Amino acid sequence: MIRKPLRSSFAAVLLASTATAALAQAVVVEPNQPPQQPVMVAPTSPPPPPREEAPPPPRQGYVWQSGHWRWDQGVYVWEPGRWEEARSGYNWVPGHWVEDGPNWRWIPGHWA
Repeated sequence: MIRKPLRSSFAAVLLASTATAALAQAVVVEPNQPPQQPVMVAPTSPPPPPREEAPPPPRQGYVWQSGHWRWDQGVYVWEPGRWEEARSGYNWVPGHWVEDGPNWRWIPGHWA
């Protein structure tokens, strides 16, 4: 019979209980909060947006979210607009780029 030293068995139990406790921590989710999006920062200003016409809404109660430039792996890529279901009591604030020192930062659209 091979006996493990008490110290290594204790360390294994301690490690397992610590990992279990870390995974079992409660997660608090704020109601009506938009999911966190990665922050986009670009070194140059975005190009002017192309002409974009909104197609007819799928049905009443939708708000058009205009297309925008997103920064993706060193280049701007056009993200086309889309219809967003309206939220009662809220107004849609469109996303926009703002100058942030020498860079540009994307402020995502949101309901306010």
